[in-house]
Order: sequence, then structure tokens, then C-alpha cells
Amino acid sequence: MTKWMRYGRTAMATLVVAALGSAVGAAPASAQEPGSVVARDSRVQGRSYTFPGTGKDVPYALFVPSNYDATREWPLIVALHGLGRPYDWMMGYDGNIDAAERDGYIMVAPLGYHARAWYGSRGPGVPNMRRAEGDTETLPENLGELSEQDVMNVFELVRKEFNIDDNRMYLWGHSMGGAGTYHLAEQHPNLWAALGVAAPAPSVDPAQLEAFKHVPIIVLQGDEDPLVTRTREWVVKMKAIGMEHVYVEVKGGDHSRFINSSTDTIEKIFAFFNIVRKDQRPETN
Repeated sequence: MTKWMRYGRTAMATLVVAALGSAVGAAPASAQEPGSVVARDSRVQGRSYTFPGTGKDVPYALFVPSNYDATREWPLIVALHGLGRPYDWMMGYDGNIDAAERDGYIMVAPLGYHARAWYGSRGPGVPNMRRAEGDTETLPENLGELSEQDVMNVFELVRKEFNIDDNRMYLWGHSMGGAGTYHLAEQHPNLWAALGVAAPAPSVDPAQLEAFKHVPIIVLQGDEDPLVTRTREWVVKMKAIGMEHVYVEVKGGDHSRFINSSTDTIEKIFAFFNIVRKDQRPETN
């Protein structure tokens, strides 16, 4: 069972609700090792580039619809993974690629330079984070900065290679990726047409929303996830500042499977992005 809380644009919420159903999946997504989604799904490309200034080869995953035609513009989704997950993890969420193919989205999933670097949402230095067992890698002092920049580097690589619609560029993330979504929306508030977060794990105050309150957002959260209280606080702030948003709280939903193993939940993101464009809202300074 899914509980919807709707604020802001009535038509937006009505369209999304009409398109969707329940949201709890039965089994976790199986991908764990970097490149495993790329290996099992030929529609997902595994790519890499050399990070300027560090020389590190950084991977990212890319999906391009089978009917891509460079003579017209295409919407873009940037997907940010959770803590410790591989670069192609988000591509393996149930129904994700099928929906992108059906609705005609190019989708890219950056690593964030390091799997636990928080996309700059915990500052430009080395974030306070759990290290993987046996991980003794020496981390650069500006890891947070590099993580944030990796997302933007990959974003620009895709924009240069493909004909992207500037009015339909979307950002969403799960858990750590949700914190990264909030942060990158704050840093680039006029870039994104809309945002999505699933079980977000921000470490800052909801006042961060003020910087991008003009950007519509969909928030997905399981009610059995310990983060639910924090998410509700952020949603209250969205309502207080007049931010257009849709909040979906999934009864019985956990932190991970409610999104990575549920086609229904993934469909909510696409239904939302399908009806929101940047050129539909007033310009901001």
C-alpha cells in the first residue's frame, strides 16, 4: 500500500497518482560487483574517462534508447547510487531500463569518483563514512570535491555526445545519492527540470531546500526505514516554503528493496519526470 501526500501543482499530483499503483517489492536487486549490471544487460554501457588533474580512470554507466535519433532532443536522467554501491548499481533497479526505453530517456549513472564519497554533500574533504572491509586505499584530501565534480564531468560528457533537451534534465538519487541530489540541486539550482530522492540521507538542515525551492521534486520513502522521520521533516519544510512536491510514503517499505526491487516505485519517478519541464516554470535569477 502506498500513501500519497500531494502539494503544489494539482495537475502534477493528479497525473502521477493516476498512473501508479502499489510499491513494495519482494526481493533485493542482485547486482553487487562493479560492472555486473553491464555484464547481464546489453542495453547498459560501461564506460570510463580519465579524470582531469588526477589521472584516475573513473567508470560510469550509460543507457541510450534503441531508437535514439540525433536530429531531435532527448531528456536526460542522472542517477546517483547509495553508499558503497558500484557505478552501474542504479541501472539494475527493477524496471528502470525498461521504463527509460519506453519513455525515451537517456540515463547516466556516475560513480562519484569513489563509491562512498557522498557527492560533495558532506563537504569538499574526506567525508565521515564507513569504509568497506579491507579497504586501505589512501583517499585524496579533497575527495568530496572530486566526487561532486565527477558527477558534473559525466553529465557534461553526455551532453556533448548526445542531443539533450536542456528543459528536460533530471537528477535523482537513493540514500547517499539522495543527499547528493539535494546538494547538487543546491549547487546548480537552475540546471534541473525536476528532482527525485528515495530514502535520502542528508546530513544538513532542511533549510538547504531554500536554494532550489523552485525545482519540483518527488520524494519516495519507506515507513519502516529509520530515515522516515528525517524525510518527513524535510517534506514539512517543502510545504512551508511552497516547494512543488509529491511525497510517497510506502507502508511496510524498507530502506532499499522498496525502490530497487519494485517496478511500481520506479514507475513513480518516470511518471513524475514525464510531466515536468523546466520551461513550464517562471525563470529565476
